Amino acid sequence: MLLSFLQILAISSLVAAAPSRRANYVVHERRAAEPVTWMKSRRLDPDKVLPLRIGLAQQNLHELEDLLMSVAHPDSPTFGQHWSPERVAEHFAPSEDTISTVKLWLINEGFRGDRIRVSPSKGWIDVNATASEVESLLDAEYHVYTHPSGHEQIGCESYALPDHIREHVDLIKPTVHFLHRVPSPIQKRSNSTTKLGGPSQFKGPKTNGTVVASSTPFPISTCDQFITPDCLRELYEIDYKPQVPHKNSYGIVEFTPQAYLGSDLDMFFGLFGHDQDHKRPELVSIDGGVVQTTNQLLGFNSESDLDLEYAMVLSNPTPIKLLQTGDLFEGAGFDNWLDAVDKSYCTFDGGDDPVQDGIYPDPVPGGFNHPESCGIIKPPHVVSVSYGEDEDGLSEHYAKRQCHEYGKLGLMGSTILYSSGDFGVAGTNGFCPDGKFNPTFPATCPYVTAVGATQITPGKTVHDPESTRNGRLKSTSKIIPPPYTAAQYSNSGKVRAFPDLSANGANYVVAIDGNLVLVYGTSASSPVVGSIITLINDARIAHDKGPIGFINPLIYDKRFSDAFNDITSGSNPGCNTPGFPAAKGWDPVTGVGTPNLKKLLDKFVKLP
Repeated sequence: MLLSFLQILAISSLVAAAPSRRANYVVHERRAAEPVTWMKSRRLDPDKVLPLRIGLAQQNLHELEDLLMSVAHPDSPTFGQHWSPERVAEHFAPSEDTISTVKLWLINEGFRGDRIRVSPSKGWIDVNATASEVESLLDAEYHVYTHPSGHEQIGCESYALPDHIREHVDLIKPTVHFLHRVPSPIQKRSNSTTKLGGPSQFKGPKTNGTVVASSTPFPISTCDQFITPDCLRELYEIDYKPQVPHKNSYGIVEFTPQAYLGSDLDMFFGLFGHDQDHKRPELVSIDGGVVQTTNQLLGFNSESDLDLEYAMVLSNPTPIKLLQTGDLFEGAGFDNWLDAVDKSYCTFDGGDDPVQDGIYPDPVPGGFNHPESCGIIKPPHVVSVSYGEDEDGLSEHYAKRQCHEYGKLGLMGSTILYSSGDFGVAGTNGFCPDGKFNPTFPATCPYVTAVGATQITPGKTVHDPESTRNGRLKSTSKIIPPPYTAAQYSNSGKVRAFPDLSANGANYVVAIDGNLVLVYGTSASSPVVGSIITLINDARIAHDKGPIGFINPLIYDKRFSDAFNDITSGSNPGCNTPGFPAAKGWDPVTGVGTPNLKKLLDKFVKLP
């Protein structure tokens, strides 16, 4: 069956049911990996109040893959007949039986009914409880963990639920989710995480510091040294002018304090987008998201400048929606932008993960002291996100819940693209827990399209085959039997493999903080692929058809294989290994290869 590896999520933190100390209780979640540099310093104060969030099990999730294939597989008689948000919300909402069963359990455990609140989406139950109450309720022990830097966070190693309750609960937080890395200087308030958009030498596009003079000519013959929009047009036969740009939509997600500078856009447009002077993306402020200009450094501006400069030039004149997520104090996580595009995913009074996401209202002076941004924008036809987190710090339930949401967005007709990462088979900054390969989430979710990176081999031209740029991998299918064992990665052949496809991700000329800087990484390739899909959607809409939506079933279909440039040179080293090699056909470094827009237009526009 096409994409059979979609049937099992590639989550590294699987938990087998285990007995608990309380009668009829079974362990529901266990931390994926124990902290290495954090010390369990003390038990949490029993009177500490925790904002307990109980994520209720949604119904009909077992149907999600089949439903998604019914609108995304080219052989389906209902291909392209995407669902409305209202239909999606109604079909998957937790049942009344689930809500009443969990509420009755809480009441029997001593919580008064007026302490129990159900979110408007009916997806969460919220109750504030002391640590002592939570420990009794979940048969857990909460501790404070301290880092040598002085940072602290709280959590438990595992928690349990009555056997008859487990089927009604996806996850509970705060519990086992743990941030293993040290928070950066730009961070949330106490016990907080590193912001996705905060400055970091390990996240976002990478650079060797090369600054290029603005007077430098950029002929096609130098694309092995300097990638520009014209290089990409030549590489991928991008020669299409949008016909109905204002009927189309393309969203770029950024996390505050990461922000573009208008002067950088103008500098880039002056060189490569000659009819776009002073053009700006449409700002969609999510949870107080702002395009800040106070901090103007590579770490604050490189990601947004890169994403917007290339997306806006390649898809011009399609309007770009900038999904700027999180305020300057609390920041944001992936759940925050998902809340904004799908009201049914939104939760009551901060149901997002306090470890991974921004929690709103934010009462600090200058913070976004308003209800969270819930369903404020229709899901764009294409969304590109050049961010990710090491999967080792997440639990199975957290990742699955979010992954299901990406599947629902596909059911609604959106293409969701995520960069696959820049450290080969290793995690951020080469982190390999216990020597194991460390994949990036959400790229590991089978309902997103994970984008790897390629490069023009030095000395070669845009007309020669590309080679790999450091890509990423969770696990492979049986297509490529590597010389590794289960001690390094999940080698069953039955789990999610990625990336799905790639685009060039090396030596991009980007205007950042008033200079032209060379950057590289999958941060560059994702918005380029997003631009290509956006152009395809324009052509379909011009023919009175809908957006292409979830593209994975199409790109893996042999009927479309000749529309991709196969990459057979290079590998993705990491974890003291050479990683995996590029190979003929799909491989775990570049996926099915790089797209050819001319060929894809011909094939995708003919689809219903």
